[in-house]
Amino acid sequence: MGSREERYRHHDGLVPLAALISRELKNEKMEKPTIRFGSAAQSKKGEDYFLIKTDCQRVPGNPSTSFSVFGVFDGHNGCAAAIFSRDHLLDYVLDAIPHGLGRDEWLNALPRALVAGFVKTDKEFQSKGITSGTTATFVIVDGWTVTVASVGDSRCILDAQGGGISVLTVDHRLEENAEERERVTASGGEVGRLKIGIEIGPLRCWPGGLCLSRSIGDMDVGEFIVPIPYVKQVKLSSTGGRLIIASDGIWDALSSETAAKSCRGLPAELAARLVVKEALRTRGLKDDTTCIVVDIIPPDTEKPRPPPPEK
Repeated sequence: MGSREERYRHHDGLVPLAALISRELKNEKMEKPTIRFGSAAQSKKGEDYFLIKTDCQRVPGNPSTSFSVFGVFDGHNGCAAAIFSRDHLLDYVLDAIPHGLGRDEWLNALPRALVAGFVKTDKEFQSKGITSGTTATFVIVDGWTVTVASVGDSRCILDAQGGGISVLTVDHRLEENAEERERVTASGGEVGRLKIGIEIGPLRCWPGGLCLSRSIGDMDVGEFIVPIPYVKQVKLSSTGGRLIIASDGIWDALSSETAAKSCRGLPAELAARLVVKEALRTRGLKDDTTCIVVDIIPPDTEKPRPPPPEK
């Protein structure tokens, strides 16, 4: 028969729950951060959707393996793709991660799983025959590690405590992204402006006329628009930081630096409202405007960090 250990070892590579939990405890080098979050939105077209899920577990039933997920989906040509992505993307990502991994292995597998999850979401949605499309900025926070995957022009920025402001995504707008213009034209697509006698508006991909080069959905725009996300994984220091995840209704009005600095010192919920308010004050409500603020802070820190001293 063999020992229980041997039976586990030879049964399809399964690892006992007790062994997984033991491995998790060994991998926890420092205490997990506290997660505080808030969201705010103003609707113009009703095509922005978001996801906040803070009760995920790598090992079901083991709270020490918890992680949080945040997502912003800015739909176009209807809201169907945004809703489908909000409801299914996380499941497809998790399906692509092998079972029985310890935390470090899980985090190492996550970027590839995010790519697979985006591609499957796109494939499954397109099979429905609906022509809608969406951006997706998808953020997984596990301890002090932040992993971001994105297509389109929604954005995630990090305001790290003591480390400055950094953008964790790439905007896939043809007007501003020369690399994406080259990719589209090299694969046979055409990039140009809308022609009505004269050329007007931003650069678009033809056929279809989409001004984004990457998205989920958009079955009517050809194979040049791809769902493969830009993925970035960062490890924060134990002093933590703040994430601002928002649709282009924010970023068309505010720079990353302005958005971050405008809400420093405020708790996450108030910060999200202030960023939306500042965007509306600057530009007016010209587009759906959605913002999620996530604070990743040391566990004994209950108050938001104060603004930096004036120089």
